Amino acid sequence: MFQTFDSEGDPSVGAPRVAALRDWMVANGLDAFVVPRSDEHQGEYVAARSERLKWLTGFSGSAGVAIVLAGRAVIFVDGRYQLQVRQQVDMNVFTVASLIDTPPAAWIQENLGKGLRIGFDPWLLTIGDVKALAASAEKIGSTLVPVPSNPIDQLWQDQPSPPLGRVEIHPAKFAGELAKQKLQRLAQAVAKDGATHVVLTDPSSIAWAFNIRGSDVPHTPLALGFAILAADGKHLLFMDKRKLPIEPEAYLTQLCDLRAPGDLEPALAALARGGARISLDPVLAAEKLRMIVVDNGGTVVEAPDPARIPRATKNRAEIDGSRAAHRRDGAAVTKFLCWLDRTDPDTLDEIATVTKLEECRRTTGEETQMPLRDVSFATISGAGPNGAMMHYKVSRGTNRRLARGELYLVDSGAQYQDGTTDITRTVPIGAPTEEMRERFTLVLKGMIGISTLRFPPGTRGMDIDAFARIALWRRGCDFAHGTGHGVGSYLSVHEGPQRIARTGTQTLLSGMMLSNEPGYYKEGHYGIRIENLILVTPEEPIEGGDIPMHAFETLTLVPIDRRLIKAELLSEAERGWLNAYHARVLAEIGPMVDGETLAWLEAATAEI
Repeated sequence: MFQTFDSEGDPSVGAPRVAALRDWMVANGLDAFVVPRSDEHQGEYVAARSERLKWLTGFSGSAGVAIVLAGRAVIFVDGRYQLQVRQQVDMNVFTVASLIDTPPAAWIQENLGKGLRIGFDPWLLTIGDVKALAASAEKIGSTLVPVPSNPIDQLWQDQPSPPLGRVEIHPAKFAGELAKQKLQRLAQAVAKDGATHVVLTDPSSIAWAFNIRGSDVPHTPLALGFAILAADGKHLLFMDKRKLPIEPEAYLTQLCDLRAPGDLEPALAALARGGARISLDPVLAAEKLRMIVVDNGGTVVEAPDPARIPRATKNRAEIDGSRAAHRRDGAAVTKFLCWLDRTDPDTLDEIATVTKLEECRRTTGEETQMPLRDVSFATISGAGPNGAMMHYKVSRGTNRRLARGELYLVDSGAQYQDGTTDITRTVPIGAPTEEMRERFTLVLKGMIGISTLRFPPGTRGMDIDAFARIALWRRGCDFAHGTGHGVGSYLSVHEGPQRIARTGTQTLLSGMMLSNEPGYYKEGHYGIRIENLILVTPEEPIEGGDIPMHAFETLTLVPIDRRLIKAELLSEAERGWLNAYHARVLAEIGPMVDGETLAWLEAATAEI
């Protein structure tokens, strides 16, 4: 199994650990300290060593920040975690604030007074984060203070060691372009930005640029490290050589100068002293990197990570690989749904279903000679009220049996060498209520709305997010997460900068992959989410129109549960899309499954 089911979150840790942090603050002349969930690379998925927020608070979600003061402590989370945070964190120690509505910078300005010294680790906040926090602190007459070492690392007695996952070469047949060619393109982009060098801090960008994959963080094939790319082609890669078998090390030495991680700061300082103009992405790069450059007389050029857009706009090999991966994954999930439908629910719980789903993915990969490398995230397996927690993670302590009359939500994904998948399906256990069917159909209408959209070049994710919500809004409902996130190519299942959300400012470009996953959540009762992955297609003219339009190609191939659909709420066009989608699922997945599953699939994809 790629997944474990250890208990997540322990509220009892908060009081003693916050007390220890407050003692450290007093000893170091600080009135407050900021503890983000991020690591030195600002990644969503972090190594066990970097779970500092979880250690301090008990909160295990993928996004959050804590601010600890002498007499109060606050934890900021977004809408996905409003239920989870209250279960995992001691509410006698922490109060909860919204990471979206009142982010830390706004909260500081509204809640703190004059003359405070607010400490932070400059490795764990981005340049942009620090600008916002410093501006708020200045407005109230307080000061933001970088600390030379993180107090959590001093207090955490059994903190895990840095990861040493093995690095492998990502073959060109899956990457679609040689690393040498990518690095040449990036060097040209550095020069175009008016810089001599760029620091790549995002391990996804390093993995993409050098055509390597690793295993330093859970479920995402990343090798943690930093790179300094030069406009003149003299690139540096800072990565522990203990991660590098002989062949990957020899491969990388042809592309760059390999250095130890500890050499990053002196190397960057030396470049700065030599007059280098160093590009840093203010959204991704740690404030510490800016400090090193400025303190040594260099010039910081603020510019986006030059690998982000090339990485996000998939080439032909990556697109073909994703289509193939989704066919295999569709067959695996279809086998699982058939098994689930034909198994007595009284014998099932959330962990048993996760175990079976992974087994289906493993065996399907073995049959096709393209094995499952990992799951792409910890499966969200939510029965009944657990499905109402948007990012619920089952543990042995929360494991719930599937019960008749309830809904079961399963959000899962896989890592294959040719593609990354992510799919959510909601199914009834026994007979659903009419309310469940109505809410499910409203969610489905939103998913179809995105699937069938045509949109002009220049459209951003924020411009189309409402299409997924209109049917829900008309009934006075909504969901508290974005409609879609970017997806990598055998990389992170959550890839930026593309997203479909109120905050999605990135233009949607041909070749970008995203999720399409509206939902509805009734606290204490059930959750509904339907998710397919989609691909932005090249713009094409529409007969009689004036402007060529992009569209979305649906990549995911798994039936949507017809038992939960109220067909009378669908328009003729929506029914036409659903029937065409199901016909395609049957045509492409049918030949890949056995007789029993095929019979189930034929019934599941029948026209409505």
